[in-house]
Amino acid sequence: MTGTVTTTVTRQKRQMTGAVTTTVIRQKGRPMRPNLDPAALQAALDDLHGAGMPGVFAEVGDGDQVWRGAAGVADLETGRPVTPDMRHRVGSITKTFTAAAVLQQVERGRIGLDAPVGELLPDLVPGERGRRVTVRMLLNHTSGFAEYIPYAFPSLQGAPWDVSPRSLDAYRFRRCDPVELIALGLAAPAPAEPGGTPGVYSNTNYLLLGQLLEKVTGAPAEAYIEDHVIAPAGLRHTAFPDGPRVEGPHSRMYEGLWGTLEPPRDYSEYDMSWDMAGAGLVSTVADLNLFYGKLLAGEVVGAAALAEMRRTVPVIALDGSTIEYGLGLEKLMIPGCGTFWGNRGTVWGAGAMSFTREDGGRRMSAAVNLMRWSKPDASGQPQPHPVDGAIKALYARALCG
Repeated sequence: MTGTVTTTVTRQKRQMTGAVTTTVIRQKGRPMRPNLDPAALQAALDDLHGAGMPGVFAEVGDGDQVWRGAAGVADLETGRPVTPDMRHRVGSITKTFTAAAVLQQVERGRIGLDAPVGELLPDLVPGERGRRVTVRMLLNHTSGFAEYIPYAFPSLQGAPWDVSPRSLDAYRFRRCDPVELIALGLAAPAPAEPGGTPGVYSNTNYLLLGQLLEKVTGAPAEAYIEDHVIAPAGLRHTAFPDGPRVEGPHSRMYEGLWGTLEPPRDYSEYDMSWDMAGAGLVSTVADLNLFYGKLLAGEVVGAAALAEMRRTVPVIALDGSTIEYGLGLEKLMIPGCGTFWGNRGTVWGAGAMSFTREDGGRRMSAAVNLMRWSKPDASGQPQPHPVDGAIKALYARALCG
């Protein structure tokens, strides 16, 4: 054992913009690798904050060396700075945890990946659709089931310039029944045929997987995931919230809603029962890097199950882009840099991203506290925003050095 050295530098940039914190953890006697450059990584966070993001924090690792940093504020009113250890809502990164729990049940022979959903959940998905849609199709978004969110949040239907926050405010402290939300998605017009590609991303799929886990294990999906995925992985700051508040140190979470909320509104208190199995988790950037490292090392599910998780298909994401998606895992290929696995997530006011190179060596998790920052132009298309470019630059610097 060589021990570790931890160095923390905090500097105040200017009044009311928050502190910039850089932490480097390395083994004694081992210099920082050239491609884990603390100054360059911190500059990427500073640039993202300067582009209009109130606060951003991240952890980047390369082998046994780890850098943590933050830039900006957790509270626009007080100027309280963000710090790298804050807990944060991680949105659809939750889907990887849910998928891993389902694959554990596949390994135990209690769920068949290609079993019809209608045989497992006949009351929820009856008839022809239940016979055609499989568990695998739920996991990789090729079920053809519509997204329920526009129907649960009706004021969000329509183009970005024509939405309002009425539904967001109405649901802030409402306890939702996932069965009712699933019914909304299944009643909506199907965007695709079951099994067809590209798939169409839909949170309806993961609400159904939550119900499947509960039926098979006899425990609420969130409890099973905490006991059989989160705890064994050694994640100390990751859990499903049991109310609208985030426990522990955290940032306020600001929603711009494509310019309809000016200034952006704080939704850091929000009941996540509207998408618990698909987007409900609270975590830290350190825990996310730890989780994906262990997942890709075969320590969460076995090699055969992990191989299934990494079988990807093209999927049309909620923003209209096409991503390569496996079973709860997104594949990110960066030319000249490598292939990375992980996920991205967003909820009202909070965003997160976590990717680990397939050999487990290079990894990055980051969190931001403003979402839907772009405003539409006269034609209704979101305008380019400096934040977009700054996030791409952060990916390049953090993952490729």
